[in-house]
Amino acid sequence: MSGIRPTDDNRTRGPERPFRVGEDELERALRETFARRVDRPGPLRADPAGDVLRRARRSGRRRALTGLALAGLATVLVTTGMAQLGEPGGRGGTPTVVLGDPHGSSASPLPTASARVYRAGPVRAELDLLVGDLLDTSGGERRDLTGVGRVERAQRIHDREGWLLTSAATAAGRTLWWVSAAGGAPQVMLAAADAVAVSPDGRQVAWRDGSDLVAAGVVAGQLIAPSRVTAPTGVVPVGFTGDDVLVSQPDRGGMSVWRRALGGVPGTVNPDVRGVYGNRPDGLVVGLVATGPSRQPCLALLDPARDLTPARTGCGPRLSADGLGAVSPDGRWLLANGAAGTAVLVDLAGTPTAHPAGPLLAGTPAWTRTGAALHADAAGGLVRVTPDRVLAGERPTPSTLDGVSPGQRPVVVADTPVVPDGA
Repeated sequence: MSGIRPTDDNRTRGPERPFRVGEDELERALRETFARRVDRPGPLRADPAGDVLRRARRSGRRRALTGLALAGLATVLVTTGMAQLGEPGGRGGTPTVVLGDPHGSSASPLPTASARVYRAGPVRAELDLLVGDLLDTSGGERRDLTGVGRVERAQRIHDREGWLLTSAATAAGRTLWWVSAAGGAPQVMLAAADAVAVSPDGRQVAWRDGSDLVAAGVVAGQLIAPSRVTAPTGVVPVGFTGDDVLVSQPDRGGMSVWRRALGGVPGTVNPDVRGVYGNRPDGLVVGLVATGPSRQPCLALLDPARDLTPARTGCGPRLSADGLGAVSPDGRWLLANGAAGTAVLVDLAGTPTAHPAGPLLAGTPAWTRTGAALHADAAGGLVRVTPDRVLAGERPTPSTLDGVSPGQRPVVVADTPVVPDGA
């Protein structure tokens, strides 16, 4: 065939009559055609025209769904490809990043999560709580996360997209799970990581992978745009300040800032920094530093733009060296473990002042947006700390939670800041 159409082909010029016929006109014409084929008058007990139209509509819907399924499959393939964070040439060994069972025994996901109404116990938490493999949300739902191991930290993701759960340290390393707010089975994002740090808004993750530090963004359960740098033995990520990663070297002491967006290595180590508790809205990091000849631990506001140089130091509060604690969203308060066997609430305005605040923290506390802090004590009780009541002399006491077995402690899920980091 030459591929040249004859001049009288109606595809080369306008049709002799218009083809723009509405759907209602087509349906009416079809019904009239079937009606004329009926020999006797009266209503039809069957509707052959309607059957034809319904079959056509079903066929159209099937074609549309097939197109959507193919588009979704293509999206999954693309995002899965982006999540392969190993270097093209490979470094040997087992990669940390996985998208299935961390033990490699099965490619199937964890059992499907379910949503049930949460029956409140003596305490109705203002934040989400994780007790064993049950996630009780502050909104009153319960998610069954069967198959998720022992969790040490839990973080809400920005825009209520779900949760990131970090396991306790094991001989095989740590595991990071992503749980979608839309339901479905928890997904393993990382396995066998030496250390894992999650940003306060849940949109970034950093971890130690063999000889490297790696950081990546989190989008819909996928790790994207990874940055990787070789780091000395023992150096691990411990947190974020904005888009930068806070890096610690526990064996030798000291911390530094990895400005991964600049493509460089971690900055100069400040050997005096012993730990960090969190960020303030002004960009300063609340941390613990060793000062003077006696290396006394003191509270400090650290400037990440100047290699964690203290902007202000206060040695009044006596704090534990375990590093457990969290800063309130407004940057005014620090709830941490004190050195005298109780938790302390520290006022960071002016000269830091500590106030006894009930039982010791058994895990990282979390602050609500209304200015209260929740944490679990060693016996598995839930403690609520409110600054105004503590200042009035009240000692917070633990409350019992339903479903907590002996030796088990709830994990309080950290909420996202009102304005996400990096926004």
